Amino acid sequence: MRTSKVATAVATASVSLALLAGCGDGSGDDGKPFEGQSADAVAAKAVEATRQAKSVHMKGDTRLPDGSTLAVDVAVDQEKNCQGTIDTGKGKAEVRHTDATLYLRGDEQYWRTALQQQPAAAQQMVPKLRDKWVKMPADDASLAGVCDKQGFIAALDEDKSERKDLKRGSTTEVDGEEALQLTKKTAEGEQLGLHVATEDEPYLLRTTTEGGKNPGSMTFSDYNEPVRPEQPPAGETVDMKQLAGGQAS
Repeated sequence: MRTSKVATAVATASVSLALLAGCGDGSGDDGKPFEGQSADAVAAKAVEATRQAKSVHMKGDTRLPDGSTLAVDVAVDQEKNCQGTIDTGKGKAEVRHTDATLYLRGDEQYWRTALQQQPAAAQQMVPKLRDKWVKMPADDASLAGVCDKQGFIAALDEDKSERKDLKRGSTTEVDGEEALQLTKKTAEGEQLGLHVATEDEPYLLRTTTEGGKNPGSMTFSDYNEPVRPEQPPAGETVDMKQLAGGQAS
């Protein structure tokens, strides 16, 4: 599992995390954080703690297959309330999900890229979408994964083969919090890293992927902090479904 899966999923709604529960080296580490516990046991605790958290703030970036960089900065809770930003490298957008409704406010390049596979009529909508809060159709799943915290955690079990042979590393800090690093080197030469908080709850604090085709990192912070996105003002909002219907007619 790789950091790139986290960030890429925010744009594609197929969300996964990197380097979590699985079979570790089986060795304890007496006298250090998580004394007597193997790497796989620590990782499993990180998964469960992150699953139980009421909310989390995720921030990071990854290189995509086409060579561009995708950056995400999103806070999300168990009820799918969320707010933050997405930078696809081909445009930027703010995202809010509140009252079961998803809103996006993208720049012109974001919408041109998002609609590039659509008919010419869709491209004509870009000036009307630019810098407006766009209310997305209720049945539009293209960005549903952005605000699905539990979907992120469920995806941790996507491919168990990627979670074997974790090794305990050194104790370090992530944004001022002490963390135990777990590492793994893949057959493709990638170095994967997982940082788990050593104090209070064993939350996931960072994932990293070094080398390979999709290097990147993702940090996790502000656990259990309220996520209260405001509904955009009506005067700054357009309804994508209604707008598309008007274009069709």
